[in-house]
Amino acid sequence: MDLRALRYFIEVVRQNGFTRAAEALHVTQPTISKMVKALEDEFGGQLLLREGRGVQLTDAGQVVYDRGLEILEQAQLLRSQVAEVDNITRGDLSVGIMPTAGHYMAPVIALFQQRYPGVNLQVNEQGARAQYQLIQEGKLDMALGLFSEPDPALERYTVARQKTRVVLPASRVTDPEEPMHWRDLRDLPFVLYTSDFALHEHVLQQCEAAGFTPQVKLQTRYWDFIGHLVAANVGVGVMFEHVIARYDPQRVASRPLVGPEITWDVALMWRPGYLSRAAQAWLDCVREVYPQPLVGAAVPEFQN
Repeated sequence: MDLRALRYFIEVVRQNGFTRAAEALHVTQPTISKMVKALEDEFGGQLLLREGRGVQLTDAGQVVYDRGLEILEQAQLLRSQVAEVDNITRGDLSVGIMPTAGHYMAPVIALFQQRYPGVNLQVNEQGARAQYQLIQEGKLDMALGLFSEPDPALERYTVARQKTRVVLPASRVTDPEEPMHWRDLRDLPFVLYTSDFALHEHVLQQCEAAGFTPQVKLQTRYWDFIGHLVAANVGVGVMFEHVIARYDPQRVASRPLVGPEITWDVALMWRPGYLSRAAQAWLDCVREVYPQPLVGAAVPEFQN
């Protein structure tokens, strides 16, 4: 059904005539007549009776008029809701954030919710590998991930750059800037993140490249628990600089890892192609908070 024909028909009834309806709608009378005739043909019967200069609804016409008012009202509501989405006054946005990287996104969340309070922001907390998979499957709009090399399958915007360091009990570190090679970890027990974290796979790969399989004593999803385990001498950890900065330096210390030394990008990632208005707004907020990537253990200083 042509909504324009329905609108013309209703206006004819409201104005009680074709001429007055044409004037109100700023179209010609033949146009109004043609559209009403098309509507009658669609419903298979007469909807209006001409009486002098006025019109009279048939029984079928009364039904079309009553329901037509509801249909046009719903159509207007639909247009308004779509316009609201385009203006980002409502909608949904799903964002993935790594548990160790929430401090990077906290100021972004604050800025986004201040500007777009009607958008329902859903946050998914999982490790970087799991976030990557969810983005690939289209289950998240955007996510904060970790990259040690380019990935042509995804678009990304870097918010920070990090290096990995080996974490040891403070009593075992005399010079925190003295590098350790991966091969130096051969005989040491490890405490690692679980396999949904990118750093888990990274440690296994680097140990293999150095010619050994790590002795994994325990795996956990929690960075603070790894710190406690290291302090208790259960094993060594491999962590990013921004996480190490949160540990108690009286209990836990670290040294650079080299051979190789790898720099990681902490980056917002999304699939190439269309971005919803809400997702584009989120990206704009991220760019505003992070015009340049942070380095090492630096924390965001953005003031909303």
